[in-house]
Amino acid sequence: MDATITEVTKQANDVAELSPESLMQLGLGFWASKTLLSAVELDLFTELAAGPLEGETLRNRLGLHERGAQDFFDALVALRMLEREGNVYCNTPVTDRYLDRNKSTYVGGMLARAGQLLYANWGSLTDALRTGKPQNGTQDGEDLFDMLFSDPDKVKMFAQAMTGGSLQVAEALARHFPWADYCTFIDIGTAEGRLPVEVGRAHPHLTGGGFDLPPMRPVFEAYVERHALADRLRFYPGDFLAEPLPSADVLVMGHILHDWNLEVKRALLVKAHSALPKQGVLIVYDQIIDDERRDNAAGLLMSLNMLVNTNGGFDYTRADGMGWMREAGFAEVRCEHLAGPHSMIVGIK
Repeated sequence: MDATITEVTKQANDVAELSPESLMQLGLGFWASKTLLSAVELDLFTELAAGPLEGETLRNRLGLHERGAQDFFDALVALRMLEREGNVYCNTPVTDRYLDRNKSTYVGGMLARAGQLLYANWGSLTDALRTGKPQNGTQDGEDLFDMLFSDPDKVKMFAQAMTGGSLQVAEALARHFPWADYCTFIDIGTAEGRLPVEVGRAHPHLTGGGFDLPPMRPVFEAYVERHALADRLRFYPGDFLAEPLPSADVLVMGHILHDWNLEVKRALLVKAHSALPKQGVLIVYDQIIDDERRDNAAGLLMSLNMLVNTNGGFDYTRADGMGWMREAGFAEVRCEHLAGPHSMIVGIK
């Protein structure tokens, strides 16, 4: 009897120690997310990059109503996105480096796109899970990229988002791959050209550029020109779904494979293999999911993002990607971590 009482008491204590706090924080996490996205949309961090501002001055600069402004600023302080001394606000080192749009390290393009497009689309995740259809406003059979590339403003926004999403991984790839062994490289689906610029700046002997749909040319060329690399990096126009890929010692596909269904994924890898010279290299990077599908939450959430925003895209595990590479004909295949949730799969022809 005493043992039974002891066990019941222990179970009651265990239940009492459980807390719903983690559930509530995760379930209401969009509160914090939207607070940051609104700050980016308002260019708050760019405004503070010039120097600290008193709260009322900052409110007026941003054109905010007096109701809620102080709570908004102080919420960003509590979220460690701003610092405050008295009633004077300033950026943190991280927000100053990465969310001032006047700096080359700006990643706010991705967050701006998240605030303006992805946030609303994710509100229909349940519908996407029930129907398997994207929730991005496209009609049945209409492709997201056809919609994006039909409008110059959307092209520019998309390019800036891709730049924001690739900064950290571009820096890591420039450091970790043995570029000294190669002379030419082309980034497939390059958008604004963040990766070619980062690799080109780090390795002056390299030439190459970026391949993308023709509407991306002016955006790419302007970005490369701003970084004084137009003499070594050029734009290669084309549609990788309909045309062969250009040839170089190294081809890179970053955040490309996950946009497409399995048939297209395999076809793109075969095209890359055909375009490469003997001993040429294909680098594929994404937020590759761990083989046990337990740890890389970012990769799994990105795959849900593909569900919400594309007709057939999904992210994949390390084993999946390496297997597809081998099926495409690559003789040597390896997978290496790059930065954060990103890894790269390297295939040698």
